[in-house]
Amino acid sequence: MNNSTTTGWIDIAAADAVPAGDVIGVEVGALDIALFDVDGTIHATDNSCTHGDGRLCDGFLEGHEIECPLHQGKFDVRTGKATHAPVNKPVRSYPVKIENGRIWLALG
Repeated sequence: MNNSTTTGWIDIAAADAVPAGDVIGVEVGALDIALFDVDGTIHATDNSCTHGDGRLCDGFLEGHEIECPLHQGKFDVRTGKATHAPVNKPVRSYPVKIENGRIWLALG
């Protein structure tokens, strides 16, 4: 991982690091980030469930929703919105862009 920044964006992974229709976890400094591939589009959120601290990268991705592996709460990976109980607080989502075969994340 290359943590160099270009105009507020951080290079976090190769674009092909996230398998189609799947999720991976990556560390960005002190942050734990989940990267999701939904229909060829990469999305990013914090990797920790807001309900029980389960790692979302260990959950089940179905369409645009990730299910927490601990209590089956769900989030929309595009926005971070909580979509299924017991979660009721959104998870932070991040802007993502793909450039030169790399995934770039905006933390601001």
